[in-house]
Amino acid sequence: MQFSLVVLFVLLSSLARAEERFDLPSRPGVIQPIYATFSAGARASVILFPGGNGLYASGRKNFLRRIVPDLLNSGFSVITVDAPSDQSAGMSWTFRAGPEQARDIEAVASFVKARSPAPIWLIGTSRGSVSAADGASVLGRRIGGVILTSSVWARGMAAVRLETITVPVLVIHNRDDGCPESPFAGAEAGIRRLTGAPVSQLVVVSGGLSRGDACQATSPHGFLGIEKPVVDAMVLWIRSH
Repeated sequence: MQFSLVVLFVLLSSLARAEERFDLPSRPGVIQPIYATFSAGARASVILFPGGNGLYASGRKNFLRRIVPDLLNSGFSVITVDAPSDQSAGMSWTFRAGPEQARDIEAVASFVKARSPAPIWLIGTSRGSVSAADGASVLGRRIGGVILTSSVWARGMAAVRLETITVPVLVIHNRDDGCPESPFAGAEAGIRRLTGAPVSQLVVVSGGLSRGDACQATSPHGFLGIEKPVVDAMVLWIRSH
């Protein structure tokens, strides 16, 4: 597989860590960009699917982007998925649940596995959970598991074949999430659909700060101000499974 590489330097925790951009050919004429920091001896490689339109350039405040330093400090390699080249205006939830996105995710997972033997975990938030869940249903036991946070149960998640996921699944939802696309009741119903998963669990948090739209990252939907307990639950689940 050929790819182009751009090296960016970002300040993670108190140390400068290299974040590399890789442009992966995923479908005919389509490039799938990712931003990756590979850690030597990583316990897992976590592939992140931020919410919203999925564009890396506009997602700096996204919950998953904010916790990259915490995931690195937990001993994981971290890979953030950007929108593919044929979705330059951003990804809809219908695209995220479709076959083209599944092929893009397969290309990312194959590349990550070639770089590191560590088990792969998919993590999505908000609309990114559609990508993560659908990717898990396609990749099956080629990955270690999937974590779904603040999922859009009232919209895109209904199109995902949750029953076909065959790896451990952690669902995290904020009881105080005010976004109409991600009702808490949807998380309770969604966990019951995971009939093919060997183990699944719903972790409920509450609280958080509200500094914007209820469906945006700077709100309880994006776990603003309560990132630590969410990250702790994610890290413990990955290490335990």
